[in-house]
Amino acid sequence: MFSLVLAEVAGHAAEATGEAASGLTKITQDFGLSLPNIIAQILSFSVVAFILYRFGFKPVLATLTERQQKIESGLKYAEDMKAQLATSQQETAALLKNAQLEANKIIEESRKTAKDFADKIQKEASERANDQFAKAQQAIELEHKKMLADARTELARLVVTTTERVLAKKLSEADRASYNEAAAKELTNV
Repeated sequence: MFSLVLAEVAGHAAEATGEAASGLTKITQDFGLSLPNIIAQILSFSVVAFILYRFGFKPVLATLTERQQKIESGLKYAEDMKAQLATSQQETAALLKNAQLEANKIIEESRKTAKDFADKIQKEASERANDQFAKAQQAIELEHKKMLADARTELARLVVTTTERVLAKKLSEADRASYNEAAAKELTNV
């Protein structure tokens, strides 16, 4: 219906411009074209193109522009993340290096402390062993003196007993004590 109205308008316009239309009419007749139909088709195409541009291409272009911005934003974000990752890796490497150095320092300190402790324990053990050796020497010396004293006493008793038997008489306590002392003096001088 709209195209009929346009064709009618185009027909009236063509009649008004008679001479221009006569040359144009000849071309249209030679090719079998109708000027009102062509004008109607041009108007219809213009309306459809306008509607498509307004409601089809414009939203699609806006969506494409928005997506392009999102893609650019995503690429920028990816580059930022890549830079942050590189920075984080450098920081992590530095932290690991510092931790390794600190661990090596702690290990060296531990080794030194362990060596000092082992030296201290060894020194204390040596001192204890020397002390025990000295005490054992003293104990041996005391035991030796005691044994010598016991031996002297026993020898003195044996001398007195032998003397009693040889002389076949009983000695008094005073005689026995004097023989014991004399025997003890002789044994200490030996």
